[in-house]
Amino acid sequence: MEDLEFDIIELPAYRAIGLKWDGAYTEIPNLKKIIYTMQERVSELELAVNPEMQLGLSYHLRPDGFVHYSVYEVNAEQEIPEGMEEILVPQMHYFKIHHQKGSDIGHTYIKIHQWMKENREYKPYVESGPEYFDDLPIKHERYPHDRDLNDPHFYILIPVEKEK
Repeated sequence: MEDLEFDIIELPAYRAIGLKWDGAYTEIPNLKKIIYTMQERVSELELAVNPEMQLGLSYHLRPDGFVHYSVYEVNAEQEIPEGMEEILVPQMHYFKIHHQKGSDIGHTYIKIHQWMKENREYKPYVESGPEYFDDLPIKHERYPHDRDLNDPHFYILIPVEKEK
């Protein structure tokens, strides 16, 4: 397998606000509209920590699709605007990789999955309780606003925990 350039990082807990989508893989065009809408509405989040970095938090909680939060990190005082939701993300360790513009997103995720299967130190983190339907059950992506929407570069962060 080709070498992956990645880091294992730890991020503190944070609060994020934005739009929630819960849909099937066949409904992905609707998700893209949600992402674009949230980017347009970021100005409603006066207390956004970094309004130039949109977050996409995906949780594979259904067999035919996933739940996705298109959000921005905000501080504790930020009110929740009409039609938006908040999500509280706990402190976690992440496998972090930069997906390059011009690369195939599916191929990037295949490489991540392969690394997870072959390494013996870390495994994908899952919350106790919910049932997940993907080998990479939680995917957090960070999109800079200057990305090309048709061929984006962005950061992929997979929550991980040490193998026991």
